[in-house]
Amino acid sequence: MTSRWTTRSVKARRAAPYAGAALAVAAAAVAGARASGPATPWYRSLDKPRWQPPPWVFPAVWTPLYASIAWSAGHALGRTRGRERAALAAAYGTNLTVNAGWTWLFFGLRSPAAGVAGSLLLDADTLRLIRRTARHDPAAAAALVPYAGWCLFATVLSGSLARRNG
Repeated sequence: MTSRWTTRSVKARRAAPYAGAALAVAAAAVAGARASGPATPWYRSLDKPRWQPPPWVFPAVWTPLYASIAWSAGHALGRTRGRERAALAAAYGTNLTVNAGWTWLFFGLRSPAAGVAGSLLLDADTLRLIRRTARHDPAAAAALVPYAGWCLFATVLSGSLARRNG
């Protein structure tokens, strides 16, 4: 017979990777947001392509993308153990750091060219993260595909902004 405490303990162990991932993603989002965003006077002053989304699109897109990153990390980390789990957690942590760093390169430095460099690094790291995650949890890797797509779009947009404003 399973006691209520044992059932709660199992549920808590299953929820822990998701909670940790959600905290890490929230920290990255807050760190990136501190560099500001597309509603700033500097960004509004840039010469932008016609296909540039309006400012409200960015938080509307990033909110579900961050949720998918948190879910992906929690799901994959819940299915790994030991060194594999530590390496996967480090890969997610690195990706979130590069993600937040892009915002500082682009908006913090007010440099579309630095944004292109950061965006290319984020693209490469996100693809690496998807490959690594797929080895342990294909569903968690698939959840990262829209994130990779948005990052690639950001690279193209950053490139256009760097060309137009360089």
